[in-house]
Amino acid sequence: MSLKAQLEAIIYAAETPITQDQIFQLVKDSVLAGGTADEAEAKSRVRGALEELLTAYASEDHGVEIRQVAGGYRMSTKPEQHDLVRSFAKSLKPPIRLSLPALETLAVIAYRQPVTVPEINEIRGVDSGGVIGTLLDRKLITTAGRKQVIGRPILYKTTKEFLLRFGLKDVNELPSMEEFEKLVAESFQSDLLPAESSAAETPAAPEAADSSEPSGEPEASAPEAPAEEVASKTVDHPE
Repeated sequence: MSLKAQLEAIIYAAETPITQDQIFQLVKDSVLAGGTADEAEAKSRVRGALEELLTAYASEDHGVEIRQVAGGYRMSTKPEQHDLVRSFAKSLKPPIRLSLPALETLAVIAYRQPVTVPEINEIRGVDSGGVIGTLLDRKLITTAGRKQVIGRPILYKTTKEFLLRFGLKDVNELPSMEEFEKLVAESFQSDLLPAESSAAETPAAPEAADSSEPSGEPEASAPEAPAEEVASKTVDHPE
């Protein structure tokens, strides 16, 4: 991959303006491995590539530009395209908010489809009948006939809307269970370490009397709709 392609990808992915030093640290190894003599020359190459990118995106052939904002670089839509982009963003569906039970149920259906409610209940260990209606209302799942067993329970599967919301080509793009467990373990570990560090630095608090907590399961959010991505890449310019 060329240096300019690397810089372009980094700036596009950055949620906030990324500085030249931050960019250099990310590409330094590949630049030096490409035959650049020393770090000073490598930095010069990065500066030159950035200037070329800014010039290229400034042309009328691009609807986006790379701007220097708050000491860093950021990709955003050009002022003349803002009305068009706003209209497009307004046409997109708002983000879906799902409870943790709904997300768990949706995950079971996605990996075991077609699947019945009793089978979902057995995997989750709790009744999932209530959240099935929510997932049907959100058009994330649909019926897939009836299972040919006693009682002929309804089978459920995911929909095209599910693929759109989660950015999947098809269900085969879902991570394997081994990959999923690894991701969960890594996420848990990254959350646990800061918590342990904070606990070690904080003096122990006096014990409090037991208090009953309200029943129910915590809320969680499904991935946000593309409209949020559009908004994050749009920078308003002064009128």
